[in-house]
Amino acid sequence: MTAQDIAVSRNGNVATIEIRRPPLNFFDLKLIRAIASALEGFDAEPEIRAVVLCAEGKAFCAGADFSSPDNGTPAETDLLDTTDHLYLEAVRIFRCKKPIVAAVQGAAIGGGLGLALAADFRVACPEARFAANFTRLGFHPGFGLTVTLPEVIGKNNAELMFYTSRRVTGEEAHRMGLANVLTTKEKLRDAAHALAAEIAECSPLGLLSTRATLRGDLADRVHAATRHELAEQQRLRQTADFAEGVRSTAERRPANFIGR
Repeated sequence: MTAQDIAVSRNGNVATIEIRRPPLNFFDLKLIRAIASALEGFDAEPEIRAVVLCAEGKAFCAGADFSSPDNGTPAETDLLDTTDHLYLEAVRIFRCKKPIVAAVQGAAIGGGLGLALAADFRVACPEARFAANFTRLGFHPGFGLTVTLPEVIGKNNAELMFYTSRRVTGEEAHRMGLANVLTTKEKLRDAAHALAAEIAECSPLGLLSTRATLRGDLADRVHAATRHELAEQQRLRQTADFAEGVRSTAERRPANFIGR
């Protein structure tokens, strides 16, 4: 873990992880591993009862960086590496025991949406944007979203987000249950910490026990889902449509997909 990846702080029984890769906070194996390691560290500290996950810059997390597809960016390398894959690190996040509140101040896109959904709750503002933009890239959803998104907003709403790749505003996210709290951007972190502090007031043993019951086998289901998601991503990564999806997104124009 390095200072430029994440910052960790504590205030009473609440810990904070801040992603520090502004402005867009693209993820890669290193970043997801750092977050997972920090959360596992909190699990070993009985005084920490809840965690706030937030980000510096204008985006919460814009997912993997596909802006330079010919250069082999670190995120792309992670998506091709099945032996030390960032999804394995993502499963570590889902296996952590303490409740997580995500403060989403801007874009949570693709795998960044997956990271937001690894949290128990999301606090958002009107400026937040949530998108599962995989089909617009000619790609398959990842980061366990095929499990987590339907559970939070329902199967049909998840299908709508997946099939259209549309961006959902903070207000829309709040209406569909994707965001639990909607507040102003200026008050976002305070609201996230207030929710975490309210959680932390409860019995730590009762809290851990209740969360373990309600989460159930979620981590195992995410693990199984990411294996399938990765296989589909590996297959689609080789297609002309994926290359066109990346190009058209970078060039901010409609894609010309050909179905192969």
